[in-house]
Amino acid sequence: MSARIFSPAKTAMQSGKAKTGHWVLEFDPAQRKKIDPLMGYTTSGDMLSQVRLTFDTKEEAVAYAEKQGIAFRVEDRRRRSVGRFLFGQFPL
Repeated sequence: MSARIFSPAKTAMQSGKAKTGHWVLEFDPAQRKKIDPLMGYTTSGDMLSQVRLTFDTKEEAVAYAEKQGIAFRVEDRRRRSVGRFLFGQFPL
């Protein structure tokens, strides 16, 4: 049982930074997903793939994983680079 700890990026529908400061512990899939031949649903016998724990800080998530004996990897946040452009720099 292994997991990854990460801070989710904002979705394409968000313009602000609300709901982006938390950290998530998400378990790696233990089994491949299968397609049900009758209905076409995607199914798996792995119940931990549905578990998603949220924490306020990275340290809380790491402490929880260590206390529970979960092997984990931490994916640090990537900072967004914002380019500054002046409209006078581009010819029309």
